Amino acid sequence: MASHLKCIATTAYKFNQPSSFSLLYKPSLFLSLHNPKSLSSFSLSSSSSSSSSSSSSSSSARSFATSTMGDVLADSTMDAVQRRLMFEDECILVDESDNVIGHDSKYNCHLMETINAGKALHRAFSVFLFNSKYELLLQQRSATKVTFPLVWTNTCCSHPLYRESELMKEDVLGVRNAAQRKLLDELGIPAEDVPVDQFTPLGRMLYKAPSDGKWGEHELDYLLFIVRDVTVKPNPDEVADAKYVSREDLKEIFRKADAGEEGVTLSPWFRLVVDNFLYKWWDHVEKGTLNEAVDMETIHKLIE
Repeated sequence: MASHLKCIATTAYKFNQPSSFSLLYKPSLFLSLHNPKSLSSFSLSSSSSSSSSSSSSSSSARSFATSTMGDVLADSTMDAVQRRLMFEDECILVDESDNVIGHDSKYNCHLMETINAGKALHRAFSVFLFNSKYELLLQQRSATKVTFPLVWTNTCCSHPLYRESELMKEDVLGVRNAAQRKLLDELGIPAEDVPVDQFTPLGRMLYKAPSDGKWGEHELDYLLFIVRDVTVKPNPDEVADAKYVSREDLKEIFRKADAGEEGVTLSPWFRLVVDNFLYKWWDHVEKGTLNEAVDMETIHKLIE
């Protein structure tokens, strides 16, 4: 895939499906699921994590949930936590210009049937958290995730929900609030470790990617960078493993993935960010000049 492509609002890029690689697992001092093919872990301090409250479901989502609940309950691949999130979390539906046009359940927004019908585009965010050594924190999604289970990806990837605190448009405050919430939910990172005013929104991208025959993603994704030393305690319902990586570590991971040498996969949105933006933005992280890279006017269209 091409690297560092120049983007404008109307530009579309080709998206290639990720290839695979395998990484060695070692026991860690933080909470992690046993997975013999995961990345080697690192020692982290622990902190308490908590679950956030969910917004009320829309009437359309409620009717959909009623008609499909039997199918979901019968799905042995979906555990109780993921089932609850699928029906209680309300994603923010947007058009391709990022205007809010409604809301729907997380379940509905991630069905390929809904995506293919053009009714599932929703807001998302991807956090890239660096420590004071300018190493990037990666996570491996848990085996129970409905979409893209056990893939390696950037620090945290999720959705602002249809609630007042996460719909706030000024200074991208709603998305920042959602990022702070999910860093706690997924990685146990306390809110005080990641103040909302420390996130730098660098840009937005629009992409679509299938996970399997039933599930997929169609997102308008906010790309948030933050440089902080944090306390991490992964939530096993969300995260199987985690690791800080240097630039060279990440390049080696992608080399193995592209060569198909081993067996662990990368998320498609992470590949898109790495191939188009990450390394030039990493330069700004190291120089302390992230504000020079900000472009929140453009919506980069990265398509299949």
